[in-house]
Amino acid sequence: MLTVCFAIMGWFLSGKHRYFGQINLGCRSAAHDATGYRRMNNALLDSIKKRRTQYALGKTLPHAREDVAELIREAIKHTPSSFNSQSSRAVILFGQESDKLWNIVKETLRPIVPAEAFPQTEAKIDGFAAGAGTVLFYEDQSVVKGLQENFPLYADNFPVWSEQSGGMAQHAVWAALANAGIGASLQHYNPLIDAEVAKTWDVPSNWKLRAQMPFGSNEQPFPEKQFMNDAERFKVFF
Repeated sequence: MLTVCFAIMGWFLSGKHRYFGQINLGCRSAAHDATGYRRMNNALLDSIKKRRTQYALGKTLPHAREDVAELIREAIKHTPSSFNSQSSRAVILFGQESDKLWNIVKETLRPIVPAEAFPQTEAKIDGFAAGAGTVLFYEDQSVVKGLQENFPLYADNFPVWSEQSGGMAQHAVWAALANAGIGASLQHYNPLIDAEVAKTWDVPSNWKLRAQMPFGSNEQPFPEKQFMNDAERFKVFF
């Protein structure tokens, strides 16, 4: 039976140093079937599949607030970042504090959104406020600036890498919440609400707000998710 071996060759990062080398990924049979990955019992992939957008949120959590806060912290803490810079930050709001956030959003949008369209906007915001809490995701710009100063060759890349790290942190939290039976969605009312939010919760000026994630109990089932054809998205070469 034909056996194929795999390797990746290129530049790799070790601490603050880069080196060129090869990582051997091992070998497997070329007759590997399309459903083989299911035999791996990949818990991470199972969690990722559970992550769905939930707009019908409730205030009843299946776990204690302290445990949910720890879950969020751990998810962000173990998210990768360029040069291990750990630039992601978060403010976690529960109960009335979360309600306060969505009231800020509502009152910020009230003079901006046309009067005839505001009831729809208000209903959407009230849906987020119906949840048990909200995670505010930030990226620390002082960390980004420090990296730019210390590694000028990559100065233009660090803001991009920071955003990528922030996106991974958001996804990690979302998947972790889903795996814990907690619904969530991802919203972006920044930068309109930045100043008032920073003032209300004494957020450092070097923290840049990137997203808001309302979460709570799942009050409606998820519809079946539709996917485009894999052939349109992926190219695999053996």
